[in-house]
Amino acid sequence: MKVYLVGGAVRDQLLGRPIKDKDFVVVGSCVDEMLAAGFHQVGADFPVFLHPKTKEEFALARTERKLGHGYQGFQVFASPEVTLQDDLARRDLTVNAMAIEVTSLSDSSPVDNQVIDYYGGLEDIKNKTLRHVSSAFSEDPLRVLRTARFYSRYSPLGFSIAEETLALMTSLVNSGELAHLSCERIWQESSRALMQEAPQVYWQSLDEIGALQALYPKLDDAWHQHKSSHQLRLQVFASLELAQSFQLNLQQRWALLMTSFNSSSTTELENTLTTIRTFGNENKVPKNITQFALWFVTHEQTLANFDAIHASRLADFIQSVSLDKHPERFIELMKVAQTWQLASQQIKMSQAIDNYNSITIKDIDPNLQGADIGIAIKQARIDKIKAQLGADV
Repeated sequence: MKVYLVGGAVRDQLLGRPIKDKDFVVVGSCVDEMLAAGFHQVGADFPVFLHPKTKEEFALARTERKLGHGYQGFQVFASPEVTLQDDLARRDLTVNAMAIEVTSLSDSSPVDNQVIDYYGGLEDIKNKTLRHVSSAFSEDPLRVLRTARFYSRYSPLGFSIAEETLALMTSLVNSGELAHLSCERIWQESSRALMQEAPQVYWQSLDEIGALQALYPKLDDAWHQHKSSHQLRLQVFASLELAQSFQLNLQQRWALLMTSFNSSSTTELENTLTTIRTFGNENKVPKNITQFALWFVTHEQTLANFDAIHASRLADFIQSVSLDKHPERFIELMKVAQTWQLASQQIKMSQAIDNYNSITIKDIDPNLQGADIGIAIKQARIDKIKAQLGADV
């Protein structure tokens, strides 16, 4: 028997990031031997065991064979003959397919800290690339979401998805395999992605490869149906990018995403709320998370103009959100409102800077000389920003 630390713990150790969970693979053992050692098996047909003291996961080395659709259509084969290389071959990305040998089942200290790397994970970490291990990647549609989630986690470090992996992800989308994913698994991946350092990257990735249309068609429509949708989508992405800086929780980040269904017309508010409610039900979103989004969308204008609020409206707000019993909700909602507003201001400033920088000496009268050149450039920049703002200010 040999025991190996595998997957995310090895990856994050190499990246110098905190290790949250440790998973182990046991080679050369069997179910009876693991049970005799005091381990508790998780599931009757799945060779994964919990350590009797640490509760860390130890899995028998195994292979998988695709038999049906979706992420559940696999036959698992585990035996003492399955090698570590066989086991790592079934993993999704090379950065997740490395191992370090540890002393034993009872002692998880490394034998020599030597990284076992059959599939180029070390090179891909060096080059900051997320790359599939093999063509078997395309057998599991959940890997489209997982790869996008890893991208949202590691893109701040400079990681990108390999072109050939993106091609496989797109192929999986086009095959219709994503339709076989359960709403529960989709929510699990999406909610985890929302809590990463760059949650907007997950949604951008799904949008770019067509997965958004397959998984969240209502959201896809909201982002692409009208000319004004582009600006709304930009603000949603910008607000999610700011979410990490403001340490927003899951329900706050979901509320920002749900502003995708918002309308500038107050007469459309009820339709917007119905859409958010239906969207949450269809996608198995926990009710408390949907409810928070409904509160935010309902009271977005109140929060944005809170200093000028009238007493009657303030009373209605307190009653609507039960702030008399849960005053903490006000701060939670206000942080979302401020993030949303800052995202809008950030986009406006970014566009203004681009317009400012786009004006050079080539854009003014070539006959001007001396101080007139600077005056003309400044005026041209003001005119360009005026056109952006759509107002004579």
